[in-house]
Amino acid sequence: MVVIQARVVDSTHLELARPIDAPPGGTVVVSVADPAGNENDVAEWMPVALQGLALSYGESEPDYPAGMVKEANPEYEG
Repeated sequence: MVVIQARVVDSTHLELARPIDAPPGGTVVVSVADPAGNENDVAEWMPVALQGLALSYGESEPDYPAGMVKEANPEYEG
């Protein structure tokens, strides 16, 4: 699954923030998040996201310095 932002051109057209790997004439499934309900969504999903993050990084997880990165992610904007 790919999650990507898109700008609404009109009620039947979207402009993707970046290209996707889909053939011309192919079919994709689009899920629309209601911007007005975004604050409620964040409040509902935040505890779940934090729980998942806590399970991913334990107390004994070492801190990896940037110098250990062998191949940088060109899409990372941190």
